[in-house]
Amino acid sequence: MLLIIFGSIGGYLTKRYLEFSELDFSPPPVAVTVERAVIDLWSQRLNAVGTINAARGIELKSETAGEISEIYFDSGDTVSAGQPLVRLYDEVEQAIRNNRLANLQLAKVFFDRDKSLLENKSIPQSQFDQSIANKESAVAKLSEIEAILTRKVISAPFAGVIGLRQIDLGDYLSPGDAIANLQDLTQLEIDFSIPSRYRASLKTGLTLDVAVDAFPGRIYKAKVSAIDSRIDVSTRTILIRARFDEVQGLMPGMFGSLELDLGQTQELVTLPETAVTYSVQGNVVYFLKEEKDILTAFPRVVGVGPVRDGKVAILSGVTKDELIVTAGQNKLYRGAKVRPDNLSGFK
Repeated sequence: MLLIIFGSIGGYLTKRYLEFSELDFSPPPVAVTVERAVIDLWSQRLNAVGTINAARGIELKSETAGEISEIYFDSGDTVSAGQPLVRLYDEVEQAIRNNRLANLQLAKVFFDRDKSLLENKSIPQSQFDQSIANKESAVAKLSEIEAILTRKVISAPFAGVIGLRQIDLGDYLSPGDAIANLQDLTQLEIDFSIPSRYRASLKTGLTLDVAVDAFPGRIYKAKVSAIDSRIDVSTRTILIRARFDEVQGLMPGMFGSLELDLGQTQELVTLPETAVTYSVQGNVVYFLKEEKDILTAFPRVVGVGPVRDGKVAILSGVTKDELIVTAGQNKLYRGAKVRPDNLSGFK
């Protein structure tokens, strides 16, 4: 009797075990969004950083020594070319000029008189030659003092905006002392460097986009105006200068992030930017492998390039037409079964 009971129990347990073993306890497929990697034709661009400068900008300095007697500008003034800015004390030089001007007038009187006498043969040629020399000497001495007087007035060499004034009335200036900055804000440039290996692609007229921290989201356009004639031996880079098409809001000394268009195109494998997971281990994408009508996800480290308009260039690790997960990869792991929610687009 017991044998029959235990036999029935054993048969029942065996049946249940077989039924249990046939059940599928694997996790359900993960819903993801996928896209195929495609080949896009992108213009070749280089990223760099540079410093904005005025095409004409100087620090005004005194060429001669003297006490400041007059100041004709204030900080921030807009000045025109040739406009006087500072006058140094020049009363002594003015007195010398008046004296030399009188000497010149006297020398001319003697010159005219001796010329008339020489025509009448009333004086020797040597006396008239002396009159010529005296007149020319007087002209030279007058020109000398007038040159000194010219240096007593400091004028704007070009039109622009004056910076902060570094002087006050009554200050004594020595040669080389700073007065103020003068910048022509109507023409601004940006200087930047790129690796010398791109020298063959460089030419004037190439365009670039420049962004500055002061105006987030705003892009300024510029064109390459000059390329340095030598390579920096310490960095193996070449210096480039570009001129802005528009300068509103920009100032010399600003830092700019730029993207230079080399005017060439290249074929690149691209994916939506959301397909790449950025981590300390590397840049990873999940590609799909199909086996017996089952899609399985596997991670792969890839090399990434520039990002444009929501797409990222894949430099290595992905080939054209591969199915790549673009959304939902935070739920994936190696060997995870997936169920693309947009699979119909890839039949």
